[in-house]
Amino acid sequence: MRKGIFLLGLLLYTITGMATKYSQQDILLRLSLFDPIAFRMATDDMKTPAGKWEKALNDLSSNRETLLEGLRSGDKTSLEKAETLLDELDKVLLANPLLKNKEIVVIERRFATDARKRMNGAAGLAQHNFQNNSAFHKPKNGWDNSLIALSDFGSDIKEKELYHPGDSSIISDVEMHFSGDRLMYSSIGTSDHWQLFELDLKTGKSHQITPDTYKDFDSFDGCYTVDGKYIFCSTATFLGLPCTNGWDKMCGLFLYDPATGKSRQLTFDQDSNWNPVMMSNGQILYQRWEYSDLPHTYGRMLFAMNPDGTNQTAYYGSGSYFPTAFFGARSIPGSSNNAIVGIATGHHGTSRSGRLLIVDPSKERHDPDNVTAEIPYRGKKVEHVMRDRLADGVWPQFLQPYPLSEKYFLVSMKASPESLWGVYLVDVFNNITPVIQKEGAGFFEATLLGETEKPTYIADRIKPESKTATVFVQDVYFGGGLKNIPRGAVKKLRVGSYSFSPWTQGGTPGLHGLDGPCDVKRILGEVNVEADGSAMFTVPCNTPIFLQPLDSTGKALQIMRSWFTAMPGEALSCLGCHEERNVAPVPKKTIASTSAPQNIKEFYGPRRGVGFRHEVQPILDRACVMCHDGSKPGRPYLKGDSMMSQWSTGILHAEGRHQGGAFTESYYQLQRYVRNPGLESDMKMLAPTDVHADQTELFQILNRGHYGVQLTEEETRKLA
Repeated sequence: MRKGIFLLGLLLYTITGMATKYSQQDILLRLSLFDPIAFRMATDDMKTPAGKWEKALNDLSSNRETLLEGLRSGDKTSLEKAETLLDELDKVLLANPLLKNKEIVVIERRFATDARKRMNGAAGLAQHNFQNNSAFHKPKNGWDNSLIALSDFGSDIKEKELYHPGDSSIISDVEMHFSGDRLMYSSIGTSDHWQLFELDLKTGKSHQITPDTYKDFDSFDGCYTVDGKYIFCSTATFLGLPCTNGWDKMCGLFLYDPATGKSRQLTFDQDSNWNPVMMSNGQILYQRWEYSDLPHTYGRMLFAMNPDGTNQTAYYGSGSYFPTAFFGARSIPGSSNNAIVGIATGHHGTSRSGRLLIVDPSKERHDPDNVTAEIPYRGKKVEHVMRDRLADGVWPQFLQPYPLSEKYFLVSMKASPESLWGVYLVDVFNNITPVIQKEGAGFFEATLLGETEKPTYIADRIKPESKTATVFVQDVYFGGGLKNIPRGAVKKLRVGSYSFSPWTQGGTPGLHGLDGPCDVKRILGEVNVEADGSAMFTVPCNTPIFLQPLDSTGKALQIMRSWFTAMPGEALSCLGCHEERNVAPVPKKTIASTSAPQNIKEFYGPRRGVGFRHEVQPILDRACVMCHDGSKPGRPYLKGDSMMSQWSTGILHAEGRHQGGAFTESYYQLQRYVRNPGLESDMKMLAPTDVHADQTELFQILNRGHYGVQLTEEETRKLA
């Protein structure tokens, strides 16, 4: 049905001499989608009193097929009657108590041409889902847009212009303040960069709220915190997207305090963070994209954190292929299970818009029932599919949902390839009710105007002067990460970090290794794990950190293809290794908790990036090259004095010898005997010991005794 019935919207008809509110194609499509049962379910839910609308509902239900035939044949009378009936029924649904005496603010974008064909960048959205506002085409010129207030739902809706920028700059990313007297939006400001602005709804005056000192980067898509600060996306990370050779600017989340004029970076991630919004529990919900040894297409997930950046944890979608991306997610007010609504879309293809899903983050991450509803497909089970272009060919296309309750939502929608972008009231019963659409324009980012309940206040937990944070692991054996690994096997944790690709300097293929990784991995050192599986240690703050549990010989029993980041002075804790986020902690005394936090012990030298020439080649020079020197055919050449030749790759953006393959012949030969997760391994958690050194052909040869080769403990641990 998702593709089928909406193809009706491709049929174009022209009727002249008639003053209709919608085009014939719009009415034909709406009538095709009309569901009398859904309408009754909504009126029952709203306890709508009986009235003339019941006659209109019966009339439309009994004559629906006749009206459809008339519309397809171009009959003017059918068009008039269908529009009249639909209009009367629309007013019933728009008389929703959640909209009574309320106003909605929307962005109206007036298009000079092709309003019905606008998608992606042409509609005022990011051109691609791997980009952000910084990649908008000509955001300072060519846009005619305003902030519009809508009111009097259920009768003749009134429009009032709240703000027009006075030039042709684009406006986007509307976010209402809890007080209802002002709102935040993004546009082009000082230094011709994206900046945050605030509109005073009482005076109608707007001013830039990010500092003039933000000169070399873009700042956009913000939200208010309870204590008067702003959290927003910014390209001030100066990181570039690896798979486009660093040319696409990535954005992280930043905090700005207007009272002090100070800014602070909150996220230190590889790629972009999008759509920060405040949840009722006081935390910030946002989408994080990462692909450290993970498939870049599917590495988007929802995260949550405290407003000061502490407690950054996966919220929904971690380790899952579905949804491919989840833009514009918001928590649903009054939800008993902390449900969220958002737009499921792809990596390539259709940008930002897609399928409207309601998800239950209280269910386990791989639970096929964690998507509780898709609008407008009442009662239909949502299948978890693995698809890059998840939203391509899907109609209707939804965008930027705003939840009114667990059942009713405002959303921008384009019903078919030839439809306009309008704002609709939709519900879980399957009703799709137009609030506003207008020929030659598109309407976006519907938000309730007015005061809303202030979220819970979470006090700052950081110590700004601190350079470190404390990490406490209650029990490394708890959770699926080390399932069936016997207690006592984990002796240490390897602590590492990443150096992510700067802008214009990124690149995936053949730069750091023949099959990944995307970024430089640095070894910070090791810490001890106590007999009960607990560990407590200090780490550098504001640094992406990964951990690897090690056995007695320094070999990793599991690998972490992600990272956590702790804020200055934060005390960060976890129950175990890859435990489900909804597992309730059970306080208990541990060995580690009775001692002071450990300092990270150096791993045979200072903190450094792991390099083959510096770490492994000396081992080969001492123990291997006397036989593997090229003197006998068939033996791997392990001397480090020659570079590999004829390197090539078919990966996108990697044409040309100069972009990769700068490795020695010995590295090429030795890597054939080892296993690693590769550039893009399974999104799901790997089985324990999957890439353990003893699983590799290299260590199996050495463990059997390879012509008397004996490695020292240091050499074994480095090679592992």
